[in-house]
Amino acid sequence: MKFRQTTNKILPHHTRLMARLKPIPSRAYEYFKVVTPIKTGNARSKTNFAERTNGGTIRGDYPYANRLNDGYSKQAKNGMTEPTIREIRRMVRRVL
Repeated sequence: MKFRQTTNKILPHHTRLMARLKPIPSRAYEYFKVVTPIKTGNARSKTNFAERTNGGTIRGDYPYANRLNDGYSKQAKNGMTEPTIREIRRMVRRVL
């Protein structure tokens, strides 16, 4: 019985926490696009987000995505992935 009572107390907290974490993948995608260099707009327009059950996948559908992510552009010296990961961590800390 004690286990069930504890579970009943934890479940509402878990539900609220999961609801607050749910928008983070789509916000991370928006941030990723903002830090993506823009010269012609091709990289930003061909950056896509595929939503999944537990998050999502950001994909750059252009041949020079890895070069940009490696810091090739002066507009994104740190690429896009590392700044986005830092932003995700910041978002999660705000939720917790």
